[in-house]
This record gives sequence, C-alpha cells and structure tokens, in this order.
Amino acid sequence: MASEKILVGVAWPYVNGEKHIGQIAGAYLPPDIFARYQRLIGNDVLMVSGSDTHGTPIMLKADADGIPYGEFIDKYHGLFVAGCLAMGLTFDLYTHTDTANHWEVTQQMFTRHWETGFVYKDVQRQWYDPVARKFLADRYVEGECPYCGYADARGDQCDNCGRIYDALELKHPRSKISGTTTLEIRETEHFFLDMAKMNEPLLAWIAQGKEHWRPSVLNFTRGQLELRELRGRAITRDLDWGITIPIGDYPDKRIYVWYDAVIGYLSAAIEWATVSGDPEAWRQWWDADVNPAARIYNFIGKDNIPFHTIIWPGMLIGYNAGATHLNLPYDVPANEYLNLGGGKFSTSRGNVIGWNWGLARFQPDAWRYVLTALAPETADVEFTWQDFMDRINNELVANWGNLVNRMLSFAYKRFAGAIPVPGELTAEDASFLAEIRSGFAGVGELYAAVKLKAALLEARRLSQRVNQYLNDQAPWKIIGEQPARAATVVYVALQAIDWLKVIWSPVLPHSSEQVHSYLGYDRPLFGRQYTEEVADARGTHLVLRYDHSSAGGRWEAAALPAGQAMREPAALFAKLDEAIMAEKLGA
Repeated sequence: MASEKILVGVAWPYVNGEKHIGQIAGAYLPPDIFARYQRLIGNDVLMVSGSDTHGTPIMLKADADGIPYGEFIDKYHGLFVAGCLAMGLTFDLYTHTDTANHWEVTQQMFTRHWETGFVYKDVQRQWYDPVARKFLADRYVEGECPYCGYADARGDQCDNCGRIYDALELKHPRSKISGTTTLEIRETEHFFLDMAKMNEPLLAWIAQGKEHWRPSVLNFTRGQLELRELRGRAITRDLDWGITIPIGDYPDKRIYVWYDAVIGYLSAAIEWATVSGDPEAWRQWWDADVNPAARIYNFIGKDNIPFHTIIWPGMLIGYNAGATHLNLPYDVPANEYLNLGGGKFSTSRGNVIGWNWGLARFQPDAWRYVLTALAPETADVEFTWQDFMDRINNELVANWGNLVNRMLSFAYKRFAGAIPVPGELTAEDASFLAEIRSGFAGVGELYAAVKLKAALLEARRLSQRVNQYLNDQAPWKIIGEQPARAATVVYVALQAIDWLKVIWSPVLPHSSEQVHSYLGYDRPLFGRQYTEEVADARGTHLVLRYDHSSAGGRWEAAALPAGQAMREPAALFAKLDEAIMAEKLGA
C-alpha cells in the first residue's frame, strides 16, 4: 500500500507560563501517539506546531512579571521545548510565531483575504479604559458571560461554556489593566474577517463525509453554522505587539493572535521544508493541486473547536478563492477537559499541575500511560494523585512492567543471555500467538481512529493474556525436567512481548525502546529528537526537530530471532507508595 501524507497539526500553546498536564492530556500527547502509529505503519507524517508568542495573555503575564516580551517568550518557549524532549513528543518542527517566516505567511494570507473580499475595513465600538488610556483588546477586559452568566468570562471567549462573542456583550465589564469598572465605549477602525461570507461554503464542506469526526465536534460545528449567525470578526487590535498589517499605514495596530496563530499550521510546514533543504516539500501536505489526498488532522482542546472547524477552514476557503488551493482539515479530534479539584486546569488562574514540574518527579512513560488512560475523549475527567498512583502500581507496573521484568530476567539468567531456540509449537502456543498478533490489526484500528484510551485498554488486555499463558505453562516449574518445552514456552512468551512492545510503543515509547534493546536489537524503534537554532530576519529562534531516518520500528508481527544475544534487563517502571508520593509532591 502506498504511503499516505499525514499532517498532524498540534494546537499552538500560549507562552504565558509553564504548561500544565491538562493541556498535555488534551492536545499534546494524543497527536504524538497518533503520529508515532502513523509512522510505524509507513505513512509520511509531518507533525508541526509552535509557541504562540502573540496576544494579550502573554502581554499581561510579561507585564505582571516585569519582563520584556522577547525575553519572556524565550523563557517559556524553551521550557515547553524541554518538556517535549523529556516526554518524547516527536515534532518534525516545533517553532514559534515571532519568526520572519510566520510573519511573511500571515501577511500573505491577510493580503489574499483582502484581495478576495474576505477581509474588509470597518469602525468598531470597543471598551476603552480611561484610567490606563488604552483600548481593551480581548483578555484585557473580563466580565460576566452573556450566554451562561460565568462571572470571570474573558473578552474574547468564555472559559465556562466555550462561546465566542463581541467583548461589548460582556455584562459588568472590568479592566485587567487598571481594575476600573468605569469603562467607556469608543470607536476605532479595524480590519474584519467576513465570516458571514464563509457560512454557506462551510455548511457545504461540513456535509461532505465527516462521519469520522467525533460527534461532539461535528454537532457543535453544524449547530453553529445552521444558525447562520456568523458575522464579521475583527482581526486587528490596538496593540504594539504582534504582526504588522501589510496594507496601508497602521503603526499602532497589529494583526491579532486568533487570526495569525492558526496560520501556524501552514507556516510551520513551510519553515520545516526550508530548514530541511527542500523549500517546496510542504506542498505535498498542503497544496491541493499537488496532493489533494493528503490528510490534515488538527489536535486541540474543546475550547478551540470553533477556531478549527469554523474560523480556520473559513480562512482557507477565503484563501482558495485566489489562485493557490490549500487542503482543508480532514479531522479535528478535539478532547474534553482534564479537571483538577473540580475545576478546569488554567495557567492564568493558577489551577495547575505544571508539566515540567511533573516530568522532573515521575517517569515520562508513567505520565503518558496515566494521561492516556484518563484521556478526556468524550467527557471531562477528574485527575487525582491517588488515581495516578493506583494506575501506575495496579495497571502499568502490575501488568506490563512485571511481565517484561520477570520474563526477560528469567530468559537472560536461564538461557545464557540469549533468546532460547524453541521446539515445535503446540496448538495452544499457536492459538495464543495468533491472538497476540491480532493486536496489530485491532489496536492499530483504534490508534488510526484516534480512540487512544480504547487502544490502551486493548493493549493492556493482550498483556494480561501473556501473563495468563505463562501462569498456565509455568516454564520455571518444568525447566528442570522438560528443558526443551520450557525453552519453547519462554520463546513464545518473548515473541509475544516483542510484538506487544511495538503495540505499546505509541503510548510508551521510552520503555518500549528499552524492551527493544533488552531483546537484543541494535537499530532503535524510533528516531532522534534534537534542537537547533534557526536564524532569520527577526533574529535567532529555537526549534525542536525529529529525525526518523535511523528508526527501525515497523507495525508488523516480525519473528523474534532465536539465539539472538540479549542485554541484561532492568525494571521498566518505578512502583510508588504513600511515602514516595509525599516526598515527590513535597519537593
């Protein structure tokens, strides 16, 4: 089967602080699991994202910390890159939006929208803070949500119900700069995206083969479009931080973040092609005239659904009214929320478990396992430290970890450090291996459908099946009297483990790589992650890259070479107890 082009576009996180595990569970770990699987089956994957360096959340935090915007961005962009390296998020390119490349691509799209009539100029009424003497763009103003009554709704979107609206619709507004509630409404000229013009084309698009979308995503999107209430939305702000407007002279206005950030999926692909030495390579995923069969996935949290199923596709439709035609998203697998203490994780509100903080205390595969087991794919899920410990001890360690440790250790000690040579397999052996082999199809189908929690459950069931086989066959009991049969049983179990390490590897890449090495393989399962500095007209920026040229993993039930020299194994996972948890959480 020919290789497919799969673009995995991952939500661009604001660099307004350390990211939290709710964000990782919702938008950053799932695409990595999906991308690893797609690479294993031979598809040509391009996974891109970057830090969102513009917008009021960053400005507010940098101002509060007394740090210049550029210095603030470098700090938190670097922190996120470090987290990606530690957890093993295999971005082909992770960059940020304050680059010459992103500025150029954004300004080109802005100009195209202006030329095709999807952007227009108009006067907007906006909140003005007479104390700070500033217009209050988006998150510089808060108040009561006009739809659900949430008291701390932001000026651009409600965190509680997810609705987007005009900031003037807020009830009881207050300034985030001065705190005053005595705000004025003043007029200011801005550029608007003509979303009303996109409504009918989007309805036609959403009606074309979206059965693979998650029902919550499809129903929300269809419901919003069928209301036919889309209207012009300002894409510029009265700010001095952000991408400049390429039309006319507007020194005190900037293109705003919600317009420029989604363009990052395209600009990051273009930057990847440039730094990889083939500037036109991005077209294999994006240019509909070159490869209309390419599939683009956008992994996000549910608060980003309208931006990725309405605004971004609408922007692409507006762009495609010109000469170049770009592919629209194939799927938008949005997750619900992972909650903490009964409320939503929130960096800006301080309700967090920091990602880098957590990675410094617990194994990355422990995090990957628990956050996948808790994956909020169809409903909000609550995180607790007790559940974290229980899942590691009772599922990850007790099931897969102990199986690998006891079987590889037994084989290494009793068969001179080599994979034993099996005798003739019994019908029971063959049936057992056929069941484990079926996991490549069954679990693979779940990975492909982005049903990652179900994939984990099936992998765990197959691992338990190996434990049952070993308990029934008990090679440690018969090795003295029936050494040939014991060797066969051990080989069959190791073969199953060899296959399962591949099946587990999208979720547990670090420990799967260990198992791969312990079994005696020299070529690694996965490629190499690394960072580099890229210089452009706006300076030098740090990027995360992934090189899969050295990877040897394949999604197939390959035969384990009998007689292959093993490496001395060690336990894959650390068991936790109350004392260890108290020490780590208190550190």
